[in-house]
Amino acid sequence: MTNFQNKKCRIAVDAMGGDFAPANNVVGAIDASAADSNIQLLLVGDKNKIKKVIAEKNLQFPEEQIIHADEVIEMSDSPTAALKTKPNSSIVVGAKLVKDGKADGFISAGNTGAMMAASTILIGRLKGVSRPTIGSSFPTQNGDYCSVYDVGASVDSKPSHLFEYALLGSIYAREMHNIPKPTIGIMSVGEEKSKGNELTFATHELLSNSELNYVGNVEGRDVLKGTVNIIVCDGFVGNIILKLAESTIGLLKSRIKKYAEQGLINKLKALVVKGVFKEALSDMDYQSYGGVPLLGVNGISIIGHGSSSELAIKNMVLKAKEMFDKQLLQKFEEALKDYAKSK
Repeated sequence: MTNFQNKKCRIAVDAMGGDFAPANNVVGAIDASAADSNIQLLLVGDKNKIKKVIAEKNLQFPEEQIIHADEVIEMSDSPTAALKTKPNSSIVVGAKLVKDGKADGFISAGNTGAMMAASTILIGRLKGVSRPTIGSSFPTQNGDYCSVYDVGASVDSKPSHLFEYALLGSIYAREMHNIPKPTIGIMSVGEEKSKGNELTFATHELLSNSELNYVGNVEGRDVLKGTVNIIVCDGFVGNIILKLAESTIGLLKSRIKKYAEQGLINKLKALVVKGVFKEALSDMDYQSYGGVPLLGVNGISIIGHGSSSELAIKNMVLKAKEMFDKQLLQKFEEALKDYAKSK
């Protein structure tokens, strides 16, 4: 078998997407390529602006690896329409590099909807995948992670979609989180199999009759408890879970601040708590994981936060390289073929 860890991985980076583009994107991407010599970086965007950042930051980067794209899909643009109206945008050009076999992966901190549309329409889906998914991994009480699929790629889902999310998520957890046989649950309103709606009942039947490590229904509290490794739900529910979880740190910070304002003793206590709090919850910082992969497309596609820092961009690139090294696409394809044969 080919040793992918010693093979060049070609990663295209949208240099123009996000609130702090192109500076953070260019610096972060180049930092990642410096950290791993087997990354061949392609910077996609306005060549003059990219070269200006490289010069200002006193960086070294081959000009032939800058792919010019003179349009940008803004956050306010309609995602699908922009693919047609802005064919020379950094997102469209970057996705086409993967489609044409000129890059193994593409990352962007730009318009999320456009990135998902470009990945699905231009890069294309893996055979056997009817709907790609994005998941988010939450730290849990037991020290592991719980990954929720879907968290917004699609608002509505069918039982077959949730089954695919479970299959793809299980492989991702096994390879990227080193969990040999990930446990899977369906998000519902009660642990009993009699609780739920038509979607959860039908998905329960599919997962119960599969070889996946399905344990049954779970509830909202089980995400952070770490009751299971993977939770599947439609994107409407999953996105609400994600946004609620993202808001918890902000709430805790504001409560600590208000407590500190009540007097000097409280302020001193708050300083201690703040330091412990920051260190204990460091793994909830989005910069540490960079972005979320869109699973089910025929290439590596990672979507980052709009306010991505240099570190977040760097970690997005390194995550794409790790997915390449572990041959996730090939493993997804094998699992989907096996599932198709068993049907």
